[in-house]
Amino acid sequence: MRGIKVSSILRLGSKTLDLMEQLFGPPSLRSYFSEFISTLIFVFAGVGSAMSTAEIRLVAITVAHGFALFVAVYVAGNISGGHINPAVTFGLVVGGHVSILTGVCYCGAQLFGSTMACVLLMLAIPTNGLGPDVTGLGGVAMECIATFAVVYTMYAARDPRNGSHVVMGPVSIGFMYGANIIVLYHLTGGSMNPARSFGPSMITGDFRNHWVYWVGPLAGGGLAGLVYENLMSLANDQHSSVTNVA
Repeated sequence: MRGIKVSSILRLGSKTLDLMEQLFGPPSLRSYFSEFISTLIFVFAGVGSAMSTAEIRLVAITVAHGFALFVAVYVAGNISGGHINPAVTFGLVVGGHVSILTGVCYCGAQLFGSTMACVLLMLAIPTNGLGPDVTGLGGVAMECIATFAVVYTMYAARDPRNGSHVVMGPVSIGFMYGANIIVLYHLTGGSMNPARSFGPSMITGDFRNHWVYWVGPLAGGGLAGLVYENLMSLANDQHSSVTNVA
């Protein structure tokens, strides 16, 4: 009986060590740091562009977000996958590509990167805000739809059927993000990224309607993961082919 207990404890200890190695081994730490740096780059450029008072403000903000996201995804792609967004990470968790615990660590790195970017700016940082005629639920719906488009594009960019996505993947994601900002800027500010909204809110202390920028993007990201994995993935194509042959 005592031998069984010792064996169970040893197995538990081994599983715990394996989990710790998975979460905090050198490759995982490199991935977290990559997410931190890339999110910092993205938010620094995005929030910085929003400080502009030029007449072409919306165009400048849109281009800055799109280009910054392209660079952020590109530099992190081969290390962490280039999520740069808790909604993207959540979508990949839902799709079974990232474990829950790893996803939590990714999100922590992204939020820390966003906050540090705003600490570096530290000047009249604008938070995302709803338009005067936009309700909380309306904002959630807008952010959800826009984030769905971004994460769905990310899934498509990663799909091996689309060939190499080293360049065109980040470009397509960045362009989708920029296009959505043009649509949403006067409605919700066009966040589509909880980390993008969290940093400015954390530094300014303005958390009004902040829930909108979590519920909407996470719902959209999760929905995109479910839709692409269950309806559009290569695995489903292979399954259909086998079924048809049979």
